[in-house]
Amino acid sequence: VGGKNYTEQRLLCELASQAIEAKTDLTVQRKSNLGGTQVLFNAMKSGEVDAYIEYTGTAYTETLGHPPVSDVETVFETVREEFQDQYHLVVLDQMAFNNTYTLAVLPAYAQAHQLQTISDLTKINGQARISPTLEFMNREDGLPGLKKAYGLQFAEEIGIDGSPRYTAIMSGESDVIDAFSTDGLLRKFDLTVLEDDPPYYPVPVIREEIYEMYPELKAVFDELGPLLTEEAMQEMNYQIDELQRTEREVAQEFLKAHGF
Repeated sequence: VGGKNYTEQRLLCELASQAIEAKTDLTVQRKSNLGGTQVLFNAMKSGEVDAYIEYTGTAYTETLGHPPVSDVETVFETVREEFQDQYHLVVLDQMAFNNTYTLAVLPAYAQAHQLQTISDLTKINGQARISPTLEFMNREDGLPGLKKAYGLQFAEEIGIDGSPRYTAIMSGESDVIDAFSTDGLLRKFDLTVLEDDPPYYPVPVIREEIYEMYPELKAVFDELGPLLTEEAMQEMNYQIDELQRTEREVAQEFLKAHGF
């Protein structure tokens, strides 16, 4: 089971791995922290990784190359069909939380400029400084797509990966950052989230030959998926990022509490 190189993906890798081990006779080798989307997807195609949890919006836009749309079912069905047809990858049902990309600002900044949604940023076009992650800066469903869709302009665009971008906004070096809606640090710093609507529901993706060998994997993910709400994920991410707990112990505690 694989995962990308940030907190939530390492956590999802651990949750999936422990759930599989709890409910089946399989032993799981973890390959979390593998890098970005393309690195992990290439590992799936080469057979180095057998399963991972992807976000529908990422699969739809970045992997399959479709322009961003907001219809949840269209995105999911397209991803499921095209992953199967093009890559022999089985996509299981969507999990409960929608970890969409968002932009976040300090509450005082939001109040001063009357910001509630991403489109509100056009009121201060060319004035705000943004510090997004490098991946967000370069993805069509990230900053380039947002600028195009909303006609946004920024005074500065400086890529900062990981939690240091939260430090930048808290210290006044930046006005806007990108975030996932389930980021634990949004809670810690009490930032105002500007809403946008493309769907990013997580889906388990399994290599077809592995799925045929171990069909019991579907029941595991069918049981796990509904438990992973936005609130549950934000709480677990918070425990890892802020309380310095490990993904393994946070996942274990959560799964044990839910009967795994």
